[in-house]
Amino acid sequence: MHKDFEGRIAVVTGASRGLGYHLAKQLGARGAHVIALARTVGGLEELDDEIKAAGGPDATLVPVDLKDFDALDRLGAAIFERWKKLDILIGNAAVTATLSPVGHIKPKTFEEALATNVTANWRLIRSLDPLLRQSDAGRALFLTDAHADGQTPFWGIHATTKAALEAMVRTYAAETAKMAVRVNLADPGPMRTGLRAKAMPGENKDAVPHPSEVAIDLLPLLGKETTQTGSLFHRPSSAWKAV
Repeated sequence: MHKDFEGRIAVVTGASRGLGYHLAKQLGARGAHVIALARTVGGLEELDDEIKAAGGPDATLVPVDLKDFDALDRLGAAIFERWKKLDILIGNAAVTATLSPVGHIKPKTFEEALATNVTANWRLIRSLDPLLRQSDAGRALFLTDAHADGQTPFWGIHATTKAALEAMVRTYAAETAKMAVRVNLADPGPMRTGLRAKAMPGENKDAVPHPSEVAIDLLPLLGKETTQTGSLFHRPSSAWKAV
């Protein structure tokens, strides 16, 4: 496999399964040192084995709940101490709460979704932005989806948190536009994941792509050649969308 990410340092959240797992696997197999964050230790260890089997370097495994904001602060300090920079940040981890009318959402459910989908990504930016600025080509990519338009009944939590994430990421992109950092959003579209199976019971899983396919399509957004910033890449149409 071509080592087009050799020597790059990459943080990937939600790296123990789904799209995060396959993005981390592809980056590691292509030479990047992956700092993989997730709650599931077994999934992280499997990821590390897969990367090494593909000829990549050992990954740094960080078992963590993204709602542990102090741990995210420590992550930035630890990366600075060892590498002095960060080349790639992928904000992939998210929760999809039980579908519900807006007025029926339990406060605890709303607050946990907001903490994971929005606040954790802000804490990552806060902790890791100085390191991305030290890279010769810092790249940050945050995952969103079509529900951010807020028009799908019963998807209120997901729509609210993804819309907030998009606004924050676009603002961050504007603030770094004159630097070597490029910050974008990606809508991977439907994927064959356990999360989608839970949200869409009865759907023909063979009708949607596997996360491994999607990961390969998103890799170019993380490379040095990417000049786009503050935009949204719509993977199903392979096009940048105005935001």
